Amino acid sequence: MKTKVAIIGSGNIGTDLMIKVLRLSTTLEVAAMVGIDASSDGLARAKRLGVATTSEGVAGLIAMPDFDEIAIVLDATSAQVHAANAAALEPHAKQLIDLTPAAIGPYVVPAVNLAEHLGSPNVNMVTCGGQATIPIVAAVSKVTPVHYAEIIASIASKSAGPGTRANIDEFTETTSSAIEVVGGATRGKAIIILNPADPPLIMRDTVFCLTDPLDEKGQRDVVASIHEMVSTVAGYVPGYRLKQEVQFTPLGIEESPRTLLGSLGAGEYCQVGVFLEVEGAAHYLPAYAGNLDIMTSAALRVAEELAEQQNRLLEGASS
Repeated sequence: MKTKVAIIGSGNIGTDLMIKVLRLSTTLEVAAMVGIDASSDGLARAKRLGVATTSEGVAGLIAMPDFDEIAIVLDATSAQVHAANAAALEPHAKQLIDLTPAAIGPYVVPAVNLAEHLGSPNVNMVTCGGQATIPIVAAVSKVTPVHYAEIIASIASKSAGPGTRANIDEFTETTSSAIEVVGGATRGKAIIILNPADPPLIMRDTVFCLTDPLDEKGQRDVVASIHEMVSTVAGYVPGYRLKQEVQFTPLGIEESPRTLLGSLGAGEYCQVGVFLEVEGAAHYLPAYAGNLDIMTSAALRVAEELAEQQNRLLEGASS
């Protein structure tokens, strides 16, 4: 029996997520598509696909006759709206997956820390840039301490909808925090670039990690850890890949980047450079919108794992 989920937000992200669940998931069923614009393409598509809809937001969802059967709610609205939605849904004991930068619940990056938060009532998917780059920071952190990590996410301007544009500050703040909390860096910084190129370019991500000096074995270990992580992420985001080989740049005492971290002493360090690209699966969005595809793909993976955890708990209670 499939676990029923509801999707709040009938824009690009919510619609792509709905189509992914319908096409790819063997464990989830879209029981409701929720929006606030009755004329939105997302709600229209949901109706054509036989999915129950409401254009009355979270209040309309709660009023739906099959609401009690829904176990998981995925919110693809905005940071401010999610806060209100989470408050409205809190009395109903649903597990929430937050695809906005609201960060009410713990940050979750499936390839890094999903197992730690399967019981959380509200998990946060960080940001598209976070989903693409934090696994790399975590891969480097597994081998050597990362004193500072900086990520630059470059996305096609055409793939940045009103929700993304309204949450630029939240994007940088949430991603920077998650680089530290999930990625393991002592300090993190995030930059987003809306690339106006036409035709649009697919998502590109650059990750710089500042570490202690790395000998040849240390460099090999870092490369192996990064390749293993890329393979793990590509397991649920097929278009996720390295653009070129990992780069190592020794930094001498005269280049010591003490301004990045107040407690960082003068000395020799190493800059690890990783260059990625994310091509979308084009289920609903164009292939260049890898930034949105990685969010919906990661959210799908989280929803399936939460559903399996719920089923295991139910089986344990009934045995």
